Amino acid sequence: QVQLVESGGGLVQPGGSLRLSCVCSGSIFATNAMGWYRQAPGNKRELVAAMDRDGSTNYADSVKGRFNISRDDAENTVYLQMDNLKPEDTAVYYCNAGPTTAQAMGVYPGDFWGQGTQVTVSS
Repeated sequence: QVQLVESGGGLVQPGGSLRLSCVCSGSIFATNAMGWYRQAPGNKRELVAAMDRDGSTNYADSVKGRFNISRDDAENTVYLQMDNLKPEDTAVYYCNAGPTTAQAMGVYPGDFWGQGTQVTVSS
């Protein structure tokens, strides 16, 4: 079993930045790919960014050039640096992990989810 705990959400003005963190514990071997999804009210949950252990990444088109995913496998942590935030980035952000790939996460999420952290972009 894998446990994922997110932190770093909050309220930020348009153009601002936030960094989300997700600490993974448990069966670490089952987390080749780690990533972030988000869900806004009335919308489906969508992939934001994902990363494999080998460094391969996958980003949603809407966040390319503004968001950056990174991971520290020594600390079993994945980060999402979000810059130039827009009101349409407002959503609950969920950490996700599984024995899959960053590319595959664009279609099928990994097996494990965090509890979610709220990101609100508003003036």
